Amino acid sequence: MSAGSRFKELGLSDSSLKAVEKKGFEVPTQIQEIIIPILLKKDVDIIGQAQTGTGKTAAFGLPLIERLKEGEKHVQALIMVPTRELALQVSEEINSLKGEKRLRISAVYGGQSIEEQLRRLRSGIDIVVGTPGRIIDHLHRGSLKLNRLSYLVLDEADEMLDMGFIEDIEEILTHVNQDKRMMLFGATMPDRILGLVKKFMKKYERFVIKKDQLTTNLVDQIYFEVSNSGKFETLCRIVDIEESFYGLVFCRTKADVDDIAHKLLERGYSAEALHGDISQSQRERILGKFKSRKINVLVATDVAARGIDIENLTHVINYSLPQNPDSYVHRIGRTGRAGKEGTAITFVTPQEYRNLLFIKRHAKAEIRKEKVPGIKEVLDIKKKRIKKNLKEIIESGEHQAYKSLAEDILGDSEPADVLSAMIKLSFQDELDEKKYAQVRESSVDRSGTTRLFVSLGRTDGLTPRKLIDFIRNTVHIKSENINDIEIFDRFSFVTLPFEEAEIVINKSREMTRGRKPVVSRARKKEN
Repeated sequence: MSAGSRFKELGLSDSSLKAVEKKGFEVPTQIQEIIIPILLKKDVDIIGQAQTGTGKTAAFGLPLIERLKEGEKHVQALIMVPTRELALQVSEEINSLKGEKRLRISAVYGGQSIEEQLRRLRSGIDIVVGTPGRIIDHLHRGSLKLNRLSYLVLDEADEMLDMGFIEDIEEILTHVNQDKRMMLFGATMPDRILGLVKKFMKKYERFVIKKDQLTTNLVDQIYFEVSNSGKFETLCRIVDIEESFYGLVFCRTKADVDDIAHKLLERGYSAEALHGDISQSQRERILGKFKSRKINVLVATDVAARGIDIENLTHVINYSLPQNPDSYVHRIGRTGRAGKEGTAITFVTPQEYRNLLFIKRHAKAEIRKEKVPGIKEVLDIKKKRIKKNLKEIIESGEHQAYKSLAEDILGDSEPADVLSAMIKLSFQDELDEKKYAQVRESSVDRSGTTRLFVSLGRTDGLTPRKLIDFIRNTVHIKSENINDIEIFDRFSFVTLPFEEAEIVINKSREMTRGRKPVVSRARKKEN
């Protein structure tokens, strides 16, 4: 079944199908398959629980484009978002999906000239995408009227709650006609948000896109064990071995973002930094360059990158390990979208390995270990790429204009000598082995063991056999790797290989005895 037919089955018109094809969408995401037919065919409100990267903008944007009328003189749809960046992103996305439909779409947000916004609103807008504060400004001025809406969308509703916009949203909703259709989207649905539903929504249907469905098989997930000092060199090698690297590099702090972006620029890479200290105008300029591929590496903090929806990323690099499984899923969900494959790479120091195991388990992620590409491997890949590019030029005939110059240069010289000189002239820096520093890979000692304390003993009916069965039901392990079992009246001890011990500890956090986990690492004095 073709990608076009998959979208057509959702009920989209030929105009929308052309727009989808032009965008490069190959298969609908889960939320698009669910939401689009309902919005096109049913008269119900929608609650969609889904995280960044699931394709929800197109899920509600395409039906809006289909259902709204051309030539109306009032605002037909309002989309509320928490940030200026998201307002721009959503308006750009819907503009790119409208195809031949003559709909006027505009973003209104703080930090932009209100006079320009007033001018656009006076000229007539069909879809307004805005932040709560600026929407209220226009309501108070009388420049925005919401009494004839057909659709109201709250996007990233939980973020708006966290940012203190809930009272603003409630005020805005008092200006909206009751017969509109309402859609609410968020990664989570706190009680305060659900309270809005009961107060302002009519009949609604609720859908949840589960977290573990976000780490799809379209994202190849790997990790490298490296020291902190080896991370930058490893990043450079990853960029160099890819023919068309186009990726986001995530760091934990603003200082790290600035430092890494600066080092990349010094090494000749096309990179920019993005974090909270960057002004809105700079931010828009940087994202514009990244979206148009004038730069191919964007180094960012989690907060600064939230809501950014860049298509066709080849890589997401976790330069710093994410703080928690949700952050990991958010990050890697930015690649491997719309049916296209992507790669997520995580740098892990020995001290962070326990955290990686926790992320793997709770994000239900298959993250495999790989070796950092060696200098020889990187240079071999570059040489093969040069040969491939030269062959393509010869086969295309594009070199003919330079043939007479080549014959003059050859003269009495050996062809291999001339070609060697040309390679030195053109690729000396790129093929210079000294450009690369040695990377000290740091490996976790998985051959080691961990002594575990178990807060159950004979008085709880625990026996060595029961303890072995419990461990083997928790983690795949051979009985002979479960050692030094000691059962006392109120507690017990057991020794497991390092990695299996971590899995058992994390699993036991779900089973507490009072406030204490059933299994924890034994203190040294307990051994």
